[in-house]
Amino acid sequence: MAQRKGLGKGLDALIPGGKPSSSVSTFVSSGNTGGVQQVAVELIQRNPHQPRVHFKEEDLADLAASIREHGVIQPLIVLMNNDGTFTLIAGERRLQASQRAGLKTVPVIHRQANNQELLEIALIENVQRSDLNAMEEAEAYRHLVDDFGLSHEMVAKRVGKSRVAVTNTLRLLGLADTVKQSLVDGRITEGHARALLALSTQKAQASALQMVLNLSLSVRQTEELVRKLAGLKPLKLAKPVRSADVSDVEKRLQKSLGTKVALKYGKKGGTVTIYYYSDEELDSLLNKLT
Repeated sequence: MAQRKGLGKGLDALIPGGKPSSSVSTFVSSGNTGGVQQVAVELIQRNPHQPRVHFKEEDLADLAASIREHGVIQPLIVLMNNDGTFTLIAGERRLQASQRAGLKTVPVIHRQANNQELLEIALIENVQRSDLNAMEEAEAYRHLVDDFGLSHEMVAKRVGKSRVAVTNTLRLLGLADTVKQSLVDGRITEGHARALLALSTQKAQASALQMVLNLSLSVRQTEELVRKLAGLKPLKLAKPVRSADVSDVEKRLQKSLGTKVALKYGKKGGTVTIYYYSDEELDSLLNKLT
């Protein structure tokens, strides 16, 4: 199967080449050109390796309305089976929306693909559109690793991500079931989930999750909570970086007053601290200021 380095070259770069089989004409309408043919919707089976499980009803309804008005603009990619049916390679949302729109046939492009390619192409199509939630993506990566023997580096190359990103996503499979479901439901972010992974047991993860949800904790607050639950010292916050403007004002005041000046700047004002080291210096400052 042809590969590409990133996600920008389009799905076509990942789909094996080859002309549609001549036997396809038995099961599709005639008169098609350029490799695109019309296939009966009822003959198309769902990709068994489709990583995406959750589809937003509102999005499907919107797409179905668009298809009723304009038809299916982008052809589906299918694999022809020996019994004359077709297995969907790419285009799950378009197929479901077409069924809702009442279409009898849809445009398809026929390709050859093995089981690994069925999963890879479906995965990459969804990654391109950011359609997968984190757990669906993790499960798809797991299939490529466990069922097809791909390394994390090889998976990363196929989906156009870094190896670290793939490894971090796979780690989410170790979460407690309640944490996984909260991530799928959008109640927590992937950042929250990764923070909870630091807890050694799934029971501890589930307990911490309830605290995160009840208190509406941010990712940073969740990280601090996990550190406390694990008996670790809280992270020291880095000192805020002083802006060049604040430092410049301090220098100008010090030069004008002839002594040390400290400026603390805030969003709603601040303080200016003027230091003196003798009564004479205080008298001099009073004269300059008054």
